[in-house]
Amino acid sequence: MNELSWSKVDDFFVDTLVDQDEVLLAALAANSEANLPAIDVSPAEGKLLHIYARMMGAKRILEIGTLGGYSTIWLAKALPEDGKVITLEFEPRHAEIAAKNIRHAGLESRVTILVGPALESLPKLASSAPFDLIFIDADKKNNPAYLEWALKYSRQGTVIIGDNVVRSGRVADENNQDENVAGLREFLQRQGQEKRLTATAIQTVGAKGWDGFSVAIVD
Repeated sequence: MNELSWSKVDDFFVDTLVDQDEVLLAALAANSEANLPAIDVSPAEGKLLHIYARMMGAKRILEIGTLGGYSTIWLAKALPEDGKVITLEFEPRHAEIAAKNIRHAGLESRVTILVGPALESLPKLASSAPFDLIFIDADKKNNPAYLEWALKYSRQGTVIIGDNVVRSGRVADENNQDENVAGLREFLQRQGQEKRLTATAIQTVGAKGWDGFSVAIVD
């Protein structure tokens, strides 16, 4: 098996199970046209986030890392009319494109984008907490700090999802001290040690190569 085979299986799953509507496809097209980094979640991953949010009846979601808003739209579409996604984005241009995509989706009433370093935005969100679902998908070196904020803004039953935790296997190489790999390793280690969390992580292969995500629930 190789990445070509993985991508073909992903394509089959998407064609069979993931019905992307016009606004989701338009968001991907807009992100590509704007030359944003091609690091959106895959369609299958986006729908998985959507399913998680619906499974738990989420009304308040925190997303750390917006990019062009593709995952944000998947999450917002899972919410009731009075639900809210607060999403944090470092790059103003990315946030501008995301805002356009979200407006095109008709979801602007459910989404608030905060622009700037997430570690500067997070202390301002106390009045919006607790969140039901927290999706961490930003600069990996700061994942341990994002986890601490996620715990502060959680309640019993909050689900915390971390994306891109495998890095093609580099996360398990203790000799690899790249700041993003080291940040992910500490992020996962802290979840394993944190008595308030029940956590696991899953490896994936697909259109995004060899990767994976972590899932934790606050006890």
